[in-house]
Amino acid sequence: MNATGIGAAAPLRIAMWSGPRNISTAMMRAWENREDCAVSDEPLYAAYLANTGLDHPGRDEVIAAGDTDWRRVVDALLGPSPGGAPIWYQKHMSHHLSADMDLDWVLALRNVFLIRDPSEVVASYLKSRATVAPDDIGLPQQARLFDFLRERTGETPTVIDAGDFLRAPEAHLRALCARLGIDFTPRMLSWPAGPRDSDGVWAPYWYDAVWASTGFEPWRARETALFGEAADVAAACRPLYDTLRGHRMTL
Repeated sequence: MNATGIGAAAPLRIAMWSGPRNISTAMMRAWENREDCAVSDEPLYAAYLANTGLDHPGRDEVIAAGDTDWRRVVDALLGPSPGGAPIWYQKHMSHHLSADMDLDWVLALRNVFLIRDPSEVVASYLKSRATVAPDDIGLPQQARLFDFLRERTGETPTVIDAGDFLRAPEAHLRALCARLGIDFTPRMLSWPAGPRDSDGVWAPYWYDAVWASTGFEPWRARETALFGEAADVAAACRPLYDTLRGHRMTL
């Protein structure tokens, strides 16, 4: 179905569930560069910080700029799309889902999972954070949400592995658009460098590489040498990653 046939009153709501240190922001750029798509950048971040008390870069700015009541955030995410866009791409961090959060609302979304090798995630995460735990990189929450959706819908959600994706971005985006029932456009493969009004207020702390980008970076092998706690976290998340990867989109 062509995107223009979706209708502003019932937008196609795409929820991309990722962990940190992935290609999630570049993926958001790809969707925002479509002419028919609005995007939302981590709408549950303020609620997550307020609920956990964690000290992230720009914490006070994030809380002040967002809504700390996840129920109000969810109501907005299920309401009219920004500007009446027929497609609404919602970039979500899976670790923003607290264990006590009711997940029924995600059934109204087209949910896609973006995964990355946990050793690479942990190594990248520790470049900007002093410590790491499994819940910090989102894989336990991704697995919980994936199982919830399979149980409630009887269908297996779409999973995209970042390593596979970067080897063939166009082919993956074409396949994803086909699954979602919308047209692919080459506009998704490149975008102007620089910040966007849609970027979260945390962007200056995290988005330097994306701001400098004009497309997806070519895939390259990453060497990771993890020790102690970092190695333990990656090992603990490996079975979850392997299970999700077993359901990944293949071309």
